[in-house]
Amino acid sequence: MASRKQLKKSIKQICSELFIDCVILRVTEQADVAQLDSLMQEVIALNAEFVARINHTEKGSERIFYKKLRSEFTQEANRLSEAIIKA
Repeated sequence: MASRKQLKKSIKQICSELFIDCVILRVTEQADVAQLDSLMQEVIALNAEFVARINHTEKGSERIFYKKLRSEFTQEANRLSEAIIKA
């Protein structure tokens, strides 16, 4: 299992890349501005939510907790990525 610090960095990096994709689309005016603003807010909320969840790890079942956290984060990141592509 990776350390909490490394896991937080990974989440921040993925969220940063999603956010940058939104900014680039907004600057080049290739998508709906309101939809991109909404997606950017979702990316920020995603980052905050999962970092907060890492800070409050359940004792005794760490392996299951982190496995579930990673799968949920992956699903949400993929959902946002697909929404950015469609925007």
